[in-house]
Amino acid sequence: MKFTEAISSEIFKIISKAASELNQDVYVIGGYVRDFILNRGDAKDIDIVSVGSGIDLAKKVSELLSHKPKVQVFKTYGTAMLRFNDLEIEFVGARKESYSKESRNPEVSQGSLEDDQNRRDFTINALALSLNENSFGELLDPFNGVEDLDNMVIKTPLNPDITYSDDPLRMLRAIRFATQLDFTIEEKSFQAISKNAKRLSIITNERIVDELHKIIASDKPSKGFILLEKTGLLVQILPELIALKGVDEVEGQKHKDNFYHTLEVVDNIAKATNDVWLRWAALLHDIGKAPTKKFNKKVGWTFHSHEFVGSKMIYKIFKRLKMPLNNKMKFVQKVVLLSSRPIVLSTEVTDSAVRRLIFDAGEDINALMTLCEADITTKNPKKFKKYHKNFELVREKIKEVEERDRIRNFQPPISGELIMKTFNLEPCREIGQIKEAIKEAILEGEISNNYVESYNFMLKKGKELGLKLA
Repeated sequence: MKFTEAISSEIFKIISKAASELNQDVYVIGGYVRDFILNRGDAKDIDIVSVGSGIDLAKKVSELLSHKPKVQVFKTYGTAMLRFNDLEIEFVGARKESYSKESRNPEVSQGSLEDDQNRRDFTINALALSLNENSFGELLDPFNGVEDLDNMVIKTPLNPDITYSDDPLRMLRAIRFATQLDFTIEEKSFQAISKNAKRLSIITNERIVDELHKIIASDKPSKGFILLEKTGLLVQILPELIALKGVDEVEGQKHKDNFYHTLEVVDNIAKATNDVWLRWAALLHDIGKAPTKKFNKKVGWTFHSHEFVGSKMIYKIFKRLKMPLNNKMKFVQKVVLLSSRPIVLSTEVTDSAVRRLIFDAGEDINALMTLCEADITTKNPKKFKKYHKNFELVREKIKEVEERDRIRNFQPPISGELIMKTFNLEPCREIGQIKEAIKEAILEGEISNNYVESYNFMLKKGKELGLKLA
């Protein structure tokens, strides 16, 4: 079977010529071939495997290209990379691998194409297209990867128990590919993941999070998280999510299963935004419910302050997983903290409440509203329509109040320096009291967000505090 159309690009012909000059056999392998057969759009990453030195091949390709792109060499791994237009092309020599029990980093030695295909994680990633002059475009498919693509199955080339034990990251990759491609994991492979789940402990958190990001960024993230939960991987990564699983009943009163509700919310938000951090906020928005869950005979199950508790838990999660402790984390914390505010607001949309919401959410107000809309998971059509209608009203009110009162990224019209100058003050607590009083008066609608009304209010407040004009 030939796929010459897949390798009709100029760069493949140059790689072929370079390999011929070095007397090497060369192939394009893995994701590029898989995605071409699946018609998944233009790939930007291309993996080239040569029977010989991948580094030498990369340098020869650079020589043959008119613009002589820089070759990045990674000697430790025996790989090299160069850029051609918008493509990132990685070159590696064919190799075979052997693993120790304590590490996913293998002992590597030179090998044949067959050895290299044997070491691949999945049959669909072991597909290779020849770039050799005498077989240009020929498909090498030793494990029936095309058949598995047709059947939408994730399967390992060799014994899955050994494959996953050798490199436990492949367990996450299996689930990630199943999620991204909407494939099924073969039963033997699925059982092997469950059996080897504890081996995840030898994988760095950075690599784990990298796969989580890709699952969260997929069209239907819930598929991946359900597989992670069923195989025993999720409890090791995010036990806070597992704690939401299950339904308790006291005196005939139940609460919803917050784990599966959370996954519905993540799927809903995936339809509305590609922002991976907002998707993280959706995934973590209810984690505070497990530690705050209580039963009250009068009102049933309660989760008081779960947003506050959840937002505090996020720092520990990010730190444990070695995720960025920067503005991305603060964004997730903020959205989780405020996640119930618009829901409460939707029952009575007052100007002052909207002003406060805009003040607290700032530039993230739209993200917050998107999460709240995704949080509607009721199966009752009337309630579903009603809740969405309420949020439409909240959005309209936000727009109206924002245009009129300019609260977003609020900056007080009166500075501390002006207060000090007006009342001839040194730094003291009265300055903070006046600034806070002006802010509250604006948010409550007592005065408009402008200099004149704020200045007059400052004079009035200063008088109340017994301050004298300079």
